[in-house]
Amino acid sequence: MHNLMNTRLSTLLIATLGFLLGGVTGLADSPIRSGIRIAIVGNTFADQLRSHGYLETLLLQHWRKEPVSIRNLGWAGDMLSARDRPTNFPTEESTLREHQTDVIIACFGMGESFDGEAGIANFETDMKAFIASHRGKQYNDHSDVRLILVSPIAYENLGELTPKVASRNRDLKRYTQAMKKVADGEDVSFVDLFEPTNALMTDREALPLTTNGIHLSEYGYWAVARILYERFIENAPGNKAWQLTIDAKAKKGDAAGLSVSKVSSSRRELSFHVTEESSPSLPPPTDRTLPGALALRRDAMVVKNLQPGKYVLMVDGERVASASHEEWAEGVAIDDSPAHRDAESYRAEVNDKNLQFIYSWKALNQVHIVGERRNSSSGRALPAEVIAFKKLADQKDEALNRGIELKTREWRLIPDTN
Repeated sequence: MHNLMNTRLSTLLIATLGFLLGGVTGLADSPIRSGIRIAIVGNTFADQLRSHGYLETLLLQHWRKEPVSIRNLGWAGDMLSARDRPTNFPTEESTLREHQTDVIIACFGMGESFDGEAGIANFETDMKAFIASHRGKQYNDHSDVRLILVSPIAYENLGELTPKVASRNRDLKRYTQAMKKVADGEDVSFVDLFEPTNALMTDREALPLTTNGIHLSEYGYWAVARILYERFIENAPGNKAWQLTIDAKAKKGDAAGLSVSKVSSSRRELSFHVTEESSPSLPPPTDRTLPGALALRRDAMVVKNLQPGKYVLMVDGERVASASHEEWAEGVAIDDSPAHRDAESYRAEVNDKNLQFIYSWKALNQVHIVGERRNSSSGRALPAEVIAFKKLADQKDEALNRGIELKTREWRLIPDTN
């Protein structure tokens, strides 16, 4: 059970985070639109977006009728001027053309920032060269590719594990500002991740976002995916969490992202039908209290005028959440309903699609391709296997277009006797 009001953040911090994470600072004319084909390039941050799948799942579920298609070409350690690949590795341009790419999301700046203030001029030059290398290219054969530059995250203070926090964040802020300067000058979209992650990291009672200061944890990717999603898609209808309010006494309900009908009560039991009109939010990978701005982005239900006692929410006969009547009146996060479990299964399918693509694009054992085993039976079989993995990735991509099934379910609040 998660009480949404159980947060220790000050009102000022909540307001600040609400501004940083909200849609008001989103891209005014984002190139992320329905039906487009996206490629993600960049460093370890970009690479690990693939294996967690939170951002891709959010984007896929946003346009259910015309979903996007995403290929992640991130590579651990990549920098603008250092993007080494094995011998005979396919060129980035060939992969972008094969995917018929409309938009490139480029994540750089973390590795470059270790050059400090002295390296900013070179970083700006390299960023301009990167933009120029894609300028006017039509990887989809009919329109110029569009770019979104994404800044590095802040450096998190994890004590002795993360020395020189202040100086590192000064440098990361400078590189973020340099990236924005280049993006503005080149008329390219830009997303600042430094400021919102720094705000989350500097709250002493918030959950850590990283494992070592610079590499996000699973929770970190969940949180940052939400920030990116809201930057990419400003004020969009699918941008809201489920919010459900039921008045047990008046037998009325109101909702966002859902519709409520057939509200009825009998003794201390309350039942109603809920029709899912949008996909549920992905549950956070933690049971701990979230910072206020992130807690407000969880699916939640408020139930007013319940008789005193403890109540359990049942959805289609499955136990979902339990709380006292006071807690239900304040608002309880709903993260474990059948729809939320379907969403998590869908995210697992996204991750599996990405794994098949990686097997086809980034073979794990180069010795079978260009080394001494290329003439072995396994080496000779590899080209056909790569093609098979690509077909699997394409098939799974098509299957993802269906999204999760939205249903009408019976929700019941009954006394919790456990």
